[in-house]
Amino acid sequence: MGNCKNHPDRETSYQCMKHDYYQCQECLECKDPDIYCKFRSACAIHFISKKGFESSKERESEKGKILEKQEIHH
Repeated sequence: MGNCKNHPDRETSYQCMKHDYYQCQECLECKDPDIYCKFRSACAIHFISKKGFESSKERESEKGKILEKQEIHH
C-alpha cells in the first residue's frame, strides 16, 4: 500500500511497478499503454484503464443518463 501520486492523502494498493508510483481509483491510467512493460501481464492499472473498465462513478453516471432518457420517452 502507498499513497496516490496525485492525491497524497489517499492510500491505495494500485502501484505502477515500471515507474514506481501509486494511483487511487480516480487516477487509474496507464502512463505508457503502448510501450513495452515487463510488468504488464500482472498490472491492475493497465488492465482497468486499457481494457475499458469504468470506475463506479462512471457506471452510476451512465445509469442516471439511461434513466433520464427512459423518463423522457414515457
